[in-house]
Amino acid sequence: MTPNAAAIAAMIILLLPMGYFTLASPAFLMVKLDIQPVAVLLRGMFNVHFRSMSVAGIIGAIALVIAGRPFVAAAIALLAVVAIRGRPWFMQRMDDQLRARDAGDADAARQLRRLHVNGMLCNAVLLVALMAIIPYVAAPT
Repeated sequence: MTPNAAAIAAMIILLLPMGYFTLASPAFLMVKLDIQPVAVLLRGMFNVHFRSMSVAGIIGAIALVIAGRPFVAAAIALLAVVAIRGRPWFMQRMDDQLRARDAGDADAARQLRRLHVNGMLCNAVLLVALMAIIPYVAAPT
């Protein structure tokens, strides 16, 4: 595999979980998050998304280093670090709101929705940024 092909493959590895999350997460906007199975499913989707972005980011960064793209690899490694470090923070906030909802807090579903929308927006920003650097990754060195 040529270095350019490896770099493009690394970008595709990153785009897959981000694209899936972008397509799957808006469906949760159409349902109430005070329904326990829906909220648990949303939590699971975020958990898997953070984990998959961690793994995809690490694999992508390694592939980009091998492909001779150290600066892009550093950016992708940063994305992986954000996913690794952000997962416990985000999941704790989500768990807090789920417990509050189960305890009868009427505002918890709204806070869950806010977390959901903020997570979608963060993913969208990262997805746009990743797509914006594809031409620089695909360009011959």
